[in-house]
Amino acid sequence: MDLKLELIVLPVSDVDRAKAFYEGLGFRLDLDKAASEDWRAVHFTPPGSACSVIFGKGLTSVPPGSAQGMYLVVKDIEKSRAELVDRGVEVSEVFHDANAVFYHGHGGGDFTHDPSQGQGRLPGLHPDRMSYGSFATFSDPDGNGWVLQEVQQRLPGR
Repeated sequence: MDLKLELIVLPVSDVDRAKAFYEGLGFRLDLDKAASEDWRAVHFTPPGSACSVIFGKGLTSVPPGSAQGMYLVVKDIEKSRAELVDRGVEVSEVFHDANAVFYHGHGGGDFTHDPSQGQGRLPGLHPDRMSYGSFATFSDPDGNGWVLQEVQQRLPGR
């Protein structure tokens, strides 16, 4: 079976504010459609990604900001972080995880960009600069949490 992740629904409180944020990240706007006063869908795709995000009005009942731990893979985390900062995004400093190659957040679920948070979080790049080992985090205006993860070489089969 061949399964490909296609779309992630982001819960937001202000559709236009979220649209401006994701445009500012450099995501490609694929759709902005309102079918009624109670329903609107805005669809974006990150550069180079096969998976997209969608948010809007009437799309989900989960609280705004509750989507956490969405990973964006980058080849050079320091360069990518700097580009996001230049775009006005508040991004954590680069860090690595002392316990594994998966950043699991504070308490297993908080992917905050506060550099003092996170289980096993150590400052700076992974000492061996290994793929999957270095991270930075940021949030959209509603608090939906994103993780940048440096991957210079993919594992086989990916």
